[in-house]
Amino acid sequence: MKIEKISSNEVFRIQKIAHATWPTSYKGIISEEQIIYMLEWMYNLDTLSNQAENGHFFFILSEESNDLGFIAIEPNHMGNSVSKLQKIYVLPSAQGKGIGKKLLEFAIPYFRDQHNQSTFILNVNKKNKAVDFYKKMNFIIDREEDFDIGNGFLMEDYIMKLEL
Repeated sequence: MKIEKISSNEVFRIQKIAHATWPTSYKGIISEEQIIYMLEWMYNLDTLSNQAENGHFFFILSEESNDLGFIAIEPNHMGNSVSKLQKIYVLPSAQGKGIGKKLLEFAIPYFRDQHNQSTFILNVNKKNKAVDFYKKMNFIIDREEDFDIGNGFLMEDYIMKLEL
């Protein structure tokens, strides 16, 4: 397995994993309509390319040239020494094999040591089973927030953090 940083012209790889993962990950948590809306909003190629060109880091974990999962980090979020974990997804067929853990175990020291970050934060849907994964990775629930994302949809999230 290898983890590689990808550039803005490779973000189609992120989009492919997201489209394969979201319908399974969010089934029963949010509506199918909201899944479609959020995928188009957050994972269209222009949005991903813009993020990659403006300071977000995208890393993909692959094995034998098969992309299995990705992580997207925004260092210095809001001008602070805080890295925001924007996205992390693993293909359903690869879940339960430690790939998400490998991605985080790569990202945490990378941003702590090379970018002088002191904290990691993330948003996660309150009903998402990933909350337990983040707790196992030593994140704590800092607070709850609801976000109106348009089209009548709401994100009901925990904001979790990890002090580095």
